[in-house]
Amino acid sequence: MKVLKIDITRSHTKTDAEDFLKLIQDCLDDITPELKKLMKRLWNDPDVQKCFNRSREYQLMDSTAYYLDDLDRLAKDSYLPTEQDILRSRVETTAIKETDFEYKGLQFKMIDVGGQRSERRKWIHCFENVTAVIFCAALSAYDLVLQEDYFTESLNLFDSVCNNQWFKKTSIILFLNKTDIFKVKIKKSPITICFPEYNGTNSFEETSCYIQKKFVSLNNNGKEKTIYSHFTCATDTENIVFVFAAVTDVILQKNIKEHGLLF
Repeated sequence: MKVLKIDITRSHTKTDAEDFLKLIQDCLDDITPELKKLMKRLWNDPDVQKCFNRSREYQLMDSTAYYLDDLDRLAKDSYLPTEQDILRSRVETTAIKETDFEYKGLQFKMIDVGGQRSERRKWIHCFENVTAVIFCAALSAYDLVLQEDYFTESLNLFDSVCNNQWFKKTSIILFLNKTDIFKVKIKKSPITICFPEYNGTNSFEETSCYIQKKFVSLNNNGKEKTIYSHFTCATDTENIVFVFAAVTDVILQKNIKEHGLLF
């Protein structure tokens, strides 16, 4: 809060914060009644809320408010995580991960290189002969101060993947993710923060389409390669089921065509 120049106006706030930092060391696996009480009091503190409302200026998990708003349920001894609790949790990817799964009777192998996106030489070979490349970009990251080059990096990486000679005939599927957070953010944080040349409205439809066009326009082989783009919300299971069904259809059609069964 000192870095953000937010004054602490209540004497107990600083004391609560100090007590919380001490207590959390002894409660790594459990939310004790005392810890819950401190967390709720801090979370409801107006000065802490001022700090939270400026979270674009520092690194904070997107799901922070989701969990802290529901501390009473999370702190129960009988607590079991719900589907949403699990979907909103985050485990950082630090290496290349392979996952095999079945969907609609088809076998899939998904290779996740999210944790190595800056070191392409380590993972580019993983994509030899793959059916499709799924590229994920977080729409909601457009205004993050600590990640001010996020979209520049994402666009550059998408450019290099989309136009890589290894992927001349590979389907590229673009997921523009976190639409739920993006819809909230654009009401108070214009995308001109990231794209100063943008002169449209701040509606979700216009802003999201503008960013979508930014990515799709990087395709240098538009006559032969189509970018299949989708707006996604990973915590919305119905949305993901719909999108993945569409992705599966694209992959199936490509395989059928390559085997001479579709012209």
